[in-house]
Amino acid sequence: MAVEVRTVNNRYLKVTTKLAEVYAALEGEIEKVIRGAIGRGTVNVTVRVDRVRTETDFRINTVAADSYWTQLKTLAESLHALPPSDLGQLLPLPGIVDEDWRRSVDIQADWVLISELLKEALAKLQVFRVDEGRSMERDLRTNVGLIRVQLDQVIERAPLVVSEQRAKMLERVRQLLHGTDSQVVESDLVREVSIFADRTDINEEITRLKCHLEQFEAFLNEKESTGRKLDFLCQELFREVNTIGSKANNVAIAHCVVEMKSAVEKIREVLQNVE
Repeated sequence: MAVEVRTVNNRYLKVTTKLAEVYAALEGEIEKVIRGAIGRGTVNVTVRVDRVRTETDFRINTVAADSYWTQLKTLAESLHALPPSDLGQLLPLPGIVDEDWRRSVDIQADWVLISELLKEALAKLQVFRVDEGRSMERDLRTNVGLIRVQLDQVIERAPLVVSEQRAKMLERVRQLLHGTDSQVVESDLVREVSIFADRTDINEEITRLKCHLEQFEAFLNEKESTGRKLDFLCQELFREVNTIGSKANNVAIAHCVVEMKSAVEKIREVLQNVE
């Protein structure tokens, strides 16, 4: 007797079992044990039972055999063909061989052994899951750290964006007005710079991104499974990073955004395997 448990990621818990038809009644019990140990993922359970067969486990159904034989002879006569001469041809036909061992199976007694093996398999699985979880936690913390480094560069660069844009706008206007009697009206320039500053302001996004990163690390420190919370926060991280990229209008910040998006994508890939 052997029990094998395999798991792959899934948003919800899904249990599938593969076992002999005679043990079909145990599927509910198996799922109950699985749900007590695993909260999320697709769990495939295979139960193999190899029994020692005896001579009394199989017998030929003489009623079925006689019926088949009579029908074959009648069919041969109607077709003017030779009647069958080998009884062995009947053995593969449905109902000829009764497997009496199925009737002698004590499902409840076997369940005691199956449940013990199932719990043992789940315990071993849990050891692997814990080791893998620690590895994934290190990856998550590394990528969160990468986002923080890039975000610090964005924070340092953000105040310079408006002043650089003001200088560019002023230089552009001066070039356009060169050789004419027109002059730059400071109030008009201030108004345009103000509009640009308002359109490219990323302070709110920076604040929210910092909060999301702090909350992400707080969830990593919790003992209970927080896979769904982390998955939701990952979406929020990407939203804020993407907004910073679209609003900043700065090459240096755009480079930082690319690095942050890459880190968020790596986090997303890891979270696909987190319960």
